[in-house]
Amino acid sequence: MGKKLRVIDNDIIFLSYDEPNAEKNYADLCQKVPWAKRVHGVEGSDAAHKACAAISETEYFVTVDADNIIDPEFVNVEIDLDELGVDESYVFSWCGKVHVNGLMYGNGGLKLWTRKFVNNMKTHEASEDGDERGKVEFCFDNKYYQFNENYSVSYTNATPWQAWRAGFREGVKMALDQGAKVSDIRSTWWQNFDRLRIWCTVGADVENGMWSILGARQGLYKTMCTDWNYAEVRDFEWLNKHWESLNITEENLLEEIEDLGDKLRSELGIEIAELDAHGSHFFKSVYNNTPRVIRKKRG
Repeated sequence: MGKKLRVIDNDIIFLSYDEPNAEKNYADLCQKVPWAKRVHGVEGSDAAHKACAAISETEYFVTVDADNIIDPEFVNVEIDLDELGVDESYVFSWCGKVHVNGLMYGNGGLKLWTRKFVNNMKTHEASEDGDERGKVEFCFDNKYYQFNENYSVSYTNATPWQAWRAGFREGVKMALDQGAKVSDIRSTWWQNFDRLRIWCTVGADVENGMWSILGARQGLYKTMCTDWNYAEVRDFEWLNKHWESLNITEENLLEEIEDLGDKLRSELGIEIAELDAHGSHFFKSVYNNTPRVIRKKRG
């Protein structure tokens, strides 16, 4: 029998910063996982995860992002290391399902870390000069294993601000190729390219979903069509100030989204649609998550 890791044997830590639905979601987690711990308000993604490692009493620990609602079946998950061909030094990520647009991939998903891995990593605000892959993401390490299974839903749309910020961040990150800016957005990894266009298109059928679409389009435009330093996307203080500077209301929201759509289609040569609530709902009813595949460029 192979070496197995059981989720239930490890600390589960709720990681929150300023999410408007954090208290509600933490209460839900504590009902399902009474031993859950919490880290709150730590500046910087790298530092926040190191704070989780510091309070974990087990070598492995799970992080649950504050906008997530977990499936109670997650605690029954077991990982057979030998079957996967990995060892105990790996970290694992499951797909998160984005409530706004139905996407399922690593964004917002549950993650099983080791304290050693987290304490040694240097990402986001702790990334070193020249390390493009670590500036805005964790997932490019060779010992980061992504599962296709989903055990949580990310509700990033409790308020217009939260929805916009989630969209903006993915609009930036999905435009990059392993953390680096590209000259042609169509040359990025095809799965990320498709997810990017979905973030820019789908969500009109849920509360505040249009703000998420606006954010994704703004993040993509700012990354690809200006000389903005895209690493700012890891700074929540910068994001909050940028949100406060926007002169957009519910009355002109659709106009701003459509204007950005025209610019993105014209300047980047990409296909993105203008979907109403019925179109968004239909898309989510037929969308199937594409399994994780070996990286391959569009031909």
